[in-house]
Amino acid sequence: MSIKKYYLILVLLLFNSGVGYASDGRVDYIFDNEQVLFGIDKGVGVYIDETKELSITDVVKKQFLLDIDSNLNFGITDSKVWVKFQIKNETQEENLFLMASQPSIDKISLYTQDLSGKWDSLELGEYKTYKERFRESPNYIFPVKIPYNTSRYFYISIQSKDQLQTAFYLGNESTISHWESTRAIITGIYIGMILIMAFYHIFIYYTVKNVSYIYYIFFILCVGLVQINFHGFAFKYLWPDTPFLALNSTFLVPMLSGLSTAFFVKKFLHTRSFTPKLDTGINIYIFLCISATIIGMAGFNVFGVKILQLIALAGAIYAMFVAFVIMRMNYRPAKFFLIAFALFFVCIIIFVLTNFTILIPYSTFSPYILMLGSVIQIVLLSFALADEINTYRKEKEASQTEALNTLKENERIIREQNAFLEKEVNKRTLDLSKSNDDLQKSLLDLKQAQTQLIETEKLASLGMLTAGIAHEINNPINFVTASITPLRRDIDQTFQALTEMERISLSSSSVFDKKDDISKVKEDLEIEYIKEEIQSLLMGIEEGANRTAGIVKSLRIFSRVDEDDLKMADINLGMKSTLVILDSSLKDTINIKTNYGKLPLIECYPGKLNQVFLNLLTNASYSVKKKFGSKHGAELEVNTYQEGEFVYIQVKDNGFGIDEAIRGKIFDPFFTTKDVGEGTGLGLSIVYQTILKHQGEIIVNSVLGEGSEFTVKIPVKQSDI
Repeated sequence: MSIKKYYLILVLLLFNSGVGYASDGRVDYIFDNEQVLFGIDKGVGVYIDETKELSITDVVKKQFLLDIDSNLNFGITDSKVWVKFQIKNETQEENLFLMASQPSIDKISLYTQDLSGKWDSLELGEYKTYKERFRESPNYIFPVKIPYNTSRYFYISIQSKDQLQTAFYLGNESTISHWESTRAIITGIYIGMILIMAFYHIFIYYTVKNVSYIYYIFFILCVGLVQINFHGFAFKYLWPDTPFLALNSTFLVPMLSGLSTAFFVKKFLHTRSFTPKLDTGINIYIFLCISATIIGMAGFNVFGVKILQLIALAGAIYAMFVAFVIMRMNYRPAKFFLIAFALFFVCIIIFVLTNFTILIPYSTFSPYILMLGSVIQIVLLSFALADEINTYRKEKEASQTEALNTLKENERIIREQNAFLEKEVNKRTLDLSKSNDDLQKSLLDLKQAQTQLIETEKLASLGMLTAGIAHEINNPINFVTASITPLRRDIDQTFQALTEMERISLSSSSVFDKKDDISKVKEDLEIEYIKEEIQSLLMGIEEGANRTAGIVKSLRIFSRVDEDDLKMADINLGMKSTLVILDSSLKDTINIKTNYGKLPLIECYPGKLNQVFLNLLTNASYSVKKKFGSKHGAELEVNTYQEGEFVYIQVKDNGFGIDEAIRGKIFDPFFTTKDVGEGTGLGLSIVYQTILKHQGEIIVNSVLGEGSEFTVKIPVKQSDI
């Protein structure tokens, strides 16, 4: 928890921040020794301006009360505090400095009246950048001029959202500089100790790798930041050009200190393991600490400070309570933690007592009590961490000793077992040798069976092709055969007509009679009809012959199944020949769409790719036939195109599609969704292996119930592997 917060909370709760006042009157301060810093303590006039709107001309008319304390302490107030006093200079030094020893004042103004009665003012505060000060000092120092053996009144207005406690000093250049240098040396020694402790524990962390040291280092730095901020050096060295941070350091620095302490307590005391319920309390403290900071920075300054300090006091007491509970659980480091926090708490109490001159008088050492307390706390917590490491080391050594004994026992058991195992291993080796021979034989049988199954798949495809080709060739052949009889009849009738016409032409009848006889013969034999029928039959025979020639050509292209040499081939031609061969099984019930792109000749195994096309088209036709049966609507689409150095062959159907659950298995050997006897389950497996052999890939997109799309991607030229 923040040191500054401890102090301010105790001021509020224990002593109610009261200021004692005597009756109205005026006391002159006589400055008669320029070699000594002159303290302006008892007897200053005080007026509280709750409206914060009174000007100097209004205030001088008000009744001031005399403060009887040596240390001005106004607690946490939202009012503007006015202080007045009169100083008579009995030294030869005219150019003096008036110092307010309270760095955390939002705004402080010094008013003096010249001989003409006009009020002059000088203003300082955290709302200004550090370089705007009259002297480079964490405290507020005003240059004043008091001629020899004359008196001057000084009016000072002070506003602060923090604990408003200050003292005023008068001195020359030498005494002020000496006071500042002494204070800077003490603070510098403190900062050096903080940094030494931080770097030392950073080194220890990299040695022992205990994450508690990370939290402790953060805790050390935040404790040091609280102290240097309390004495004004944070504004001087860390954010001299950022008044926003200076004004809000009242909230931000205590919050950082509180959070670092909370996280350190959680990690160091292992509260989540020892006391889960109390650990929740620390989480609540963290939330409240952040909330109070947000409230203060949102504009509710005084309320935020009071809440933040109240939370800090409660958190400090709660941390000591948690440490006490865990200490009762025989966790040694908790004892050091409790002692460290208790001693620091005692230092806070002493600091508060000196500020109010209760039992202990206020002195120049009083502001440094908290520095001393924080150093003692940090050192004791360092001992606590060291004790924790020692405890861990002892536990580790004990566990290592136990592990060593266990290893020795295991070694003995292993030696005994080795002899037994060696005998068993020799016996088992003989068994494994026999099993290995059996496995080799089984593997050979399996390879032979696999080869037979692949051949079976090829034979099945060949059988389907044979049936399709026989059907395709049979149709035009039947048409030719059926045309022979009517063609022979027509030819016979034509010959008969020629014979009759020859007879008539050789007869002795007149020309007119011959014409009538020839017309009668042509009419009886229906010569015109015979001409048309002969033309029709010849056209049918020609079409059948061309169809048969096309089928034979496609079969010759497709039949290169067992070629093992890479060749340059036309993919479109291979797909077309495959469709021709499958035409008998596709054309009656399936609407086939083809879109052949302009493709270059690619380096491939043409016959094997034809087998791929056949298997993909066969599966697609099976799917749509299974879905639509003899109904219309079945569609099969073939697309080919080129992108860059690859060609793509796409086969799409609107069949049943493939379930997502089995999509990853469709290329496995022997996996099939067809009915028994309708497939071996090797078709897509052969497709997959063939595509891999071509250094390509096959992509499957399918929507259950809507259809499937198989896309084959093959490089135009095979790369050397």
